[in-house]
Amino acid sequence: MIPINVSLSHYKREDIQEEIIANSKDREVAAKFNDNFGKRPDVLRHTNDILELARQGATSFHASEELWRNPLQIDTSLRKHELDNLRIGWDLVLDIDCGFFEYSKIAADLVIKALKFHNVNSISCKFSGNRGFHIGVPFEAFPDKVRNEETKNLFPAAPRQIALYIKEMIKKPLGDKIMEFEKDNFNAIIEKTGKKANEIIYYNNKNRALNAEPFLNIDTLLISSRHLYRMPYSLHEKSGLISTPLNPEKVLLFRKEFAIPKNVRISKHRFLDKSNVENSEAKQLLMEALDFSIKQEPFSPKKEFTAPEKALPEELFPPCIKLILNGLEDGRKRALFILLNYFTSIGWDYGMIEKRLREWNIKNKEPLREVYLIGQLRYHKQMQKKILPPNCDNEMYMLGIGVCKPDNFCPKIRNPAQYTLRRAKLINRVSKRKEDSDIGVIKQDSVSKTI
Repeated sequence: MIPINVSLSHYKREDIQEEIIANSKDREVAAKFNDNFGKRPDVLRHTNDILELARQGATSFHASEELWRNPLQIDTSLRKHELDNLRIGWDLVLDIDCGFFEYSKIAADLVIKALKFHNVNSISCKFSGNRGFHIGVPFEAFPDKVRNEETKNLFPAAPRQIALYIKEMIKKPLGDKIMEFEKDNFNAIIEKTGKKANEIIYYNNKNRALNAEPFLNIDTLLISSRHLYRMPYSLHEKSGLISTPLNPEKVLLFRKEFAIPKNVRISKHRFLDKSNVENSEAKQLLMEALDFSIKQEPFSPKKEFTAPEKALPEELFPPCIKLILNGLEDGRKRALFILLNYFTSIGWDYGMIEKRLREWNIKNKEPLREVYLIGQLRYHKQMQKKILPPNCDNEMYMLGIGVCKPDNFCPKIRNPAQYTLRRAKLINRVSKRKEDSDIGVIKQDSVSKTI
């Protein structure tokens, strides 16, 4: 319970009112009165609305991820197509809670890095007010259409799939980071998460490792029609702290003391800030997440495989990879993503990969910045997963950057790595047959001489 004098004192601040109003544009908003929500649908249009609700006992304010033409027209009787017509978009809000604040910080940092890995830059972050964090990406970062369907109508399926995809992507490095944080003390992890040892411990090459998945909660329930998230600078009823926006680059430095009401200052990093969004910058993220859903690739456990022990040679590369390696005018970042996954899939180590990527980058009409190329390489190495590159028919990649020029072998495969692996198997099979044939001739010759 938050006393009314505490909430009223906080919401009287004009700077707090202005930030809440800025976040409420085109959203359904609901006030919470300690344990109960007020009327829905509702909106906030003026700073006086916040102050009046606070005087009535409102303790926090919550907003929809969905963006509406007129939120007051929302009704529970509306059918899906009617909601789609009313909806003008949706922001991606990932709600991260690992049950323990320090673990949530590590998870939030990894989520932010994973989004940056997919070339998303308009990332915002805020402390949830209790044990977790909200990571946001504005709707304007996504393409208007994907696979001939309006992106605004892909709610809640698309953002939910992104959440599942990101969770799969970070769970292994999260386990490693938490182990490092706790200095390999499994008992401390068990105590803090409340999980049993057999739920979170597994063995990797006879070494004990941490499975973070049972307590890595990227809440997909939040990503549902008309579900609300706590607005920035709102109080949290359980902790009494403020849901505070912060610099996403410095999430690991955040401390709860920063969210005590008297300590809260307006951050220059506004949550879901739309002022510097690059159009379609999150297209790669969306396409990869949808591929993860439809084809269970990449980053899917079902698609993990054992790469060859020896690096396969360049003469076995498919036409698309050879074209990429000749240098590109456009699509260099997408090509880098393809190459990183392709090279690890065919047995190349990271020393070989770095050398070849540097050679490739020089050939590009406008080379990628060295810091970006090496950063992506290091992040990929940190993920410690060998995953297939995007499939040949992925319109975002091979087709999208114009390198799909199939040869006679291409119709037999679906993936660039599969091309190389199958060709290697065929060559080995032919070599073995020739070897067996040669041995047969030698044996027959020996028998003839004996006779």
